[in-house]
Amino acid sequence: MRILLLCSSFNGLTQRAWLELRRAGHDVCVELAISPEAMTEAAELAKPDLIICPFLKERVPAALWRAWRTVIIHPGPPGDRGPSSLDWAIADAEPEWGVTALQAVEEMDAGPIWAYRMFPMPAEAPRKSALYNGPVADAAAELVLEVAARAADPSFAPVPLDYRSPEVRGRLRRAMRHADREFSWEEPTEDILRRVRAADGAPGGRARLCELPVRVFDVYRGPELAGTPGRVAGRREGAVLVHTGDGTVWVGHLRLEQDGAVKLPAAMALGERVAGVPERQGYSEITYDRSEGVGVVSFDFYNGAMSSEQCRRLASALRYAAAQDTRVLVVRGGEVFSNGIHLNVIEAARHPELEAWMNINAINAVCREIVGCTSQLVVTSIGGNAGAGGVMMGLGADRVIVRESVVLNPHYRTMGLFGSEYWTYVLPRRVGAAHARRLTSQALPIGAAEAVACGLADKALPGPRLDFERRVLEYAERLAADPGYDRLLAGRRQAREADERRKPLDAYRAEELAEMSRDMFDDRCGFRQARRAFVQKVKAQATPEHLARHRELSGASDPSVAAASHM
Repeated sequence: MRILLLCSSFNGLTQRAWLELRRAGHDVCVELAISPEAMTEAAELAKPDLIICPFLKERVPAALWRAWRTVIIHPGPPGDRGPSSLDWAIADAEPEWGVTALQAVEEMDAGPIWAYRMFPMPAEAPRKSALYNGPVADAAAELVLEVAARAADPSFAPVPLDYRSPEVRGRLRRAMRHADREFSWEEPTEDILRRVRAADGAPGGRARLCELPVRVFDVYRGPELAGTPGRVAGRREGAVLVHTGDGTVWVGHLRLEQDGAVKLPAAMALGERVAGVPERQGYSEITYDRSEGVGVVSFDFYNGAMSSEQCRRLASALRYAAAQDTRVLVVRGGEVFSNGIHLNVIEAARHPELEAWMNINAINAVCREIVGCTSQLVVTSIGGNAGAGGVMMGLGADRVIVRESVVLNPHYRTMGLFGSEYWTYVLPRRVGAAHARRLTSQALPIGAAEAVACGLADKALPGPRLDFERRVLEYAERLAADPGYDRLLAGRRQAREADERRKPLDAYRAEELAEMSRDMFDDRCGFRQARRAFVQKVKAQATPEHLARHRELSGASDPSVAAASHM
């Protein structure tokens, strides 16, 4: 079946839908919702049997849904309507939520229902991003396959929305307003956590801190300390500890309410206002745990972005872990495994190019610790999506284990970078030189199954992230107890020594950094503009050519031409 994906951005959920549909044998192309005219013209060019909108903020043009079957993937249960579905679900502590596939009609989210999935909500308020990238994405991936199968069935008819039906549990809810996201530090910790997490990712909770209006993100419960609500009581690893009405919260990230401000680690955003605040324990992005045979370095960086300082701390943790008497080292990422260097911190720096250079050297040091560890076998546990240098960072291990639902983007093209992280060594070593060139030049995502098939990963395991992590740990324990462990470790050392004789790691690093210096300082491929567009969330002006295959085949590669032709 020929399927057109219409989306506001080619985000993780859309990439997941693209991968699942292609794996099922469908011919899939993508169009960004640049304008109503461009969307309609894309359908005219693609001539799809079905249009699916996995992530669409814009209204579907009437000319489009009247001519082609168009199905919206809505992040709410049947009957739920409105643009702030997940925000309200978290804010109102819904015990259960869902995702619905519904047909586009004149009234938003009111079309006939093709299929739906329900899932329990966590007892503790989840971050909106975690909910979206977790159970919502899993449900959406199932739904797009079911929708495609039902579209091929001539006897299938979607069910009209009927609020008298017991299956229709949702309702129309207005968009969340600024006032709905405001909170006072005098409120109980639980209320603050829920308010902020309902807005996490975007647009953030609204408050005042250090006499500044701020957007608040990335919050965690702190210790029950008495103090004046709103006063910063401590800082650690970029986060600040703030007194609430009945305790404290750790605030990981802030964005000042001023033109051009970007989301940053909270202590960095507040700057001199918290310079004299004491360091406190109780918060850490990096942890180390061990059993008799297995050591685990866990890191959980917000949105998978790794600043220079975070990379230095992670490299230090890896050196410490490698020096222990364990037999297997597990390197475990968080909600997002890693997306490489921290573009927001780079953009906010006084000298962005210099900060980018420092950042790439710092993340290279992390990769060097993984590749160069020969005292233990190394396993990387990729339970969340990864991109660019974040993918390459995980490839230096002996075993790469991914969760079945993850999406990997093993390329740097989107940011106009050649890339480093020893990718010219670790990627061809796993997939071969020819396939490494295809992955980095085509700039397309791959799923876990494809990663295992091409050798990028060794194993894909199913289940939610916590179950996945438990199974990886069980695998590492078996590896540590393997009677052939000494032979495996000797093989790792011999392979590393042979590779080093053939071409030293320092040579790969030097060659990559020579290219990166031209990208970062000379801006030969548009890194500066791409970085700013990403940080400032600038809307794309055209669908990338490698996604819009329907335009390539027709010769209409510029959607602005299409828009003009409809005026």
